[in-house]
Amino acid sequence: MTARHRLLAVLVAALWGGNFLAIRVGLDHFPPLFLAGLRMLVIAVPALLFVPRPQVPLKWLLGYGLGFGTIQFLFLFVAMDVGMPTGLASLVLQASAPFTVLLGALFLRERLTARQAVGIGLAVLGLAAIAVSRAQSAALVPVLLTLCGALGWAFGNLCSRLAAPPKPMHLTLWMCVIPPIPLFAASVLTEGPGAGWSALGAAFSVEGLPGLAAVVYLSLMATVVGSGIWTWLMRRYPAGVVAPYSLLVPVVGIALAAAVLGERPSVTELVSAVVIVGGVLLGTPRPARTASAEVVGTDGTDSTDGTKGTDNTDSTNGTDSTGGTEEEPVVGDRRTAA
Repeated sequence: MTARHRLLAVLVAALWGGNFLAIRVGLDHFPPLFLAGLRMLVIAVPALLFVPRPQVPLKWLLGYGLGFGTIQFLFLFVAMDVGMPTGLASLVLQASAPFTVLLGALFLRERLTARQAVGIGLAVLGLAAIAVSRAQSAALVPVLLTLCGALGWAFGNLCSRLAAPPKPMHLTLWMCVIPPIPLFAASVLTEGPGAGWSALGAAFSVEGLPGLAAVVYLSLMATVVGSGIWTWLMRRYPAGVVAPYSLLVPVVGIALAAAVLGERPSVTELVSAVVIVGGVLLGTPRPARTASAEVVGTDGTDSTDGTKGTDNTDSTNGTDSTGGTEEEPVVGDRRTAA
């Protein structure tokens, strides 16, 4: 994994760390299931109108939308609504990383190197230490609900990788088309048919502006930008390489919860956060050096033909396994909207 792609993975972790603070703010204004559906609906409508359907099998699109967009946020939002602390939620949800590695090994036959195993083991150890130090902050049910959300995230990770979209941003946007129907249906059944829409009407006031800002952050920054980059990385690298970076999310989440909500991390938690970061770095394999990587052209590319020397391709012509040319994830690229 190149240094630039590692930075992209860290950026996603920062965006998703702020996601938990936005959820907490949003839950002060909206019912949990309605909020989860609303964040997806904001993206689903323009995606249906302006973005071409991704060229992927329907089963992987549905799997990604149900796993990542529906199951994850249904359980996470409900868990935080019934008492899961913001910082602890950002921690427990990162069980998606070992879940993803396990599912990748079981269903995709991905092999872990000894270095990866040690790194992920250290990161999980850091997570366990934080969980123990925060165990008295949350009841068992919210923790179990959050773990169910983590499993949904892991399932979505594998579906996005198997989809192998030529344009990952299209998959990210169309993924948001799937969750609104089951989430709004669950909201009607459990929260009442008018509760969410009444809250939405009340949000268009001075007091409701923080709730609207939370929806914008959840939809744009966390879903479009964060998930778009994540999907692109999951396509480019094995799941076991990308997934450990999600372990950086609780470092950001706990820090924001401490700064904004007054949730003070203990010394154990701070030390564990350092262990998590070290484990992620150790668990990421170094990019293999090839002959073409030694030749640096004047345009800053890693080979004389302008292709990346460490692009994880299936041939030497710079194309990926689907036959298309790899491209960087540019969220503002005009090609994301037809």
